[in-house]
Amino acid sequence: MPRIEPFEAHFSEYDRWFDDHRFVYLSEVAALRHFIPEGGTGLEIGAGTGRFAVPLNIRIGIDPSPQMRAIARKRGLYVLGGVAEYLPFRDKQFDLALMVTTVCFVDDMKKAFKEVYRILKDDGSLIVGFIDKDSFLGRTYLNKKIKNKFYRYATFYSVAEVVSDLRYAGFCHVAMVQTIFDHLNDITSVQMLREGYGDGGFVAIQASKATALATNR
Repeated sequence: MPRIEPFEAHFSEYDRWFDDHRFVYLSEVAALRHFIPEGGTGLEIGAGTGRFAVPLNIRIGIDPSPQMRAIARKRGLYVLGGVAEYLPFRDKQFDLALMVTTVCFVDDMKKAFKEVYRILKDDGSLIVGFIDKDSFLGRTYLNKKIKNKFYRYATFYSVAEVVSDLRYAGFCHVAMVQTIFDHLNDITSVQMLREGYGDGGFVAIQASKATALATNR
């Protein structure tokens, strides 16, 4: 079952976090935007309150929390109820899929990635944004996990673990960028992007369907 209880009970607090940590949020949006193509039909999986889909011009979302969906709809997102492992869409429907801090809450990451692969067009791509378990920020969340009403239910992953499951699903790793190099309360401007991973707490990975890459070789 999706771990939605804390989001249902504390949806206003969740949404307010992005205002209270504005430059952390904008830094994460910038990392994701680095990989967002122009045009095409996009889907955010685990869209929450629409904080990422809306500024990234993604019009469709899916989320298991009714309270979160209600806020996302007020922001103009067309959002359906559902979970990543069972997407209610036809094969090869989307050019782009986005998952932001979603993988840590899914029940089966491999199955979720396989579903995303199914609904993407042959030249489509998946962008995954998450807290790297092996980063300073990941270690901070792990140490405080039991006291955090949201992340106490999360399973954190390393970059290697996420990439491994992407490849298992059929994706090819294309590129990644990282951001968030300081403690959250010390961030007072949008942080820079760096290629790769290892220093930043937030990593954005772009992965493309293997069929598309094979065609272009």
